[in-house]
Amino acid sequence: MKPRRYLQLDVFAERVGAGNPLAVVLDADDLDPARMQSFAAWTHLPETIFLLPPGAGADYRVRIFTPTQELPFAGHPSVGAAWAALDARLVPADADSLFQDCAAGRLPVRVRRDENGIRIAVRAPRARPCAADEMRRLALERAFAGIARGALGLRLWDNGPRWWLLELADEAGVRGLRADFAAIRAATDGDALGVAVFARSDGADGADYTVRAFCPSDGIDEDPVTGSANAAIAAALLEAGRIASGSAYRVSQGREVGRDGWVEVRVDDDGEVWIGGAVQATIRGELVW
Repeated sequence: MKPRRYLQLDVFAERVGAGNPLAVVLDADDLDPARMQSFAAWTHLPETIFLLPPGAGADYRVRIFTPTQELPFAGHPSVGAAWAALDARLVPADADSLFQDCAAGRLPVRVRRDENGIRIAVRAPRARPCAADEMRRLALERAFAGIARGALGLRLWDNGPRWWLLELADEAGVRGLRADFAAIRAATDGDALGVAVFARSDGADGADYTVRAFCPSDGIDEDPVTGSANAAIAAALLEAGRIASGSAYRVSQGREVGRDGWVEVRVDDDGEVWIGGAVQATIRGELVW
């Protein structure tokens, strides 16, 4: 069995040990989906990615797996994939724009360099509200009963994965929430990746919004930092007129699980949502699988 280059990254992380961990397997073109899924289950990280030769018009291709399923798109794996492609010289080291192939399509990526290193931003697939099973919605309403809410009620959104979004009244409510994982698991299993709650932050730490994401039906009770959920939240805020095209803001997520992460969210002039941040390499090695 041939050795493959392997990385473990912290994504949306200003320092090693923060953000969301990501397993990256390079030289993966001879792995079939079953072996990819089995390795993703073995790592038990929120996501594992496999970098593959691209199709025409793209710079690299990525397949994204949670411990239980393949996803068409996910945010921190896409940011991490672009960083890994640059690091491994799969693309020119000085590139400032790239195109990623994934199951959700061909996504543009922007690369920005500053004194602290490389920052990656990817344009998320456009999120749209979608029809929801009423029994699942009522079950989630019961799971969050008695919690002070914000203006945007519980609603299901799709931008590759599907997320239930719920605005809470304030940052303290988000940070202090004790989620009912059993109820969330039962209501989302086979239907959505999970539930993301959010609120406007007080700004004391530089955050504009605070987010937490719960996906116990996918094997991770609380995801540390969630690009796809943040992109869906931005789409919901845009639809509600709470933010405008051309706006940008910062999100704090992951502090409650010891993974203090920061997501840079930007809505471009066309109303498309970009999510980005910093990436740290924590492990470099070889994999035999």
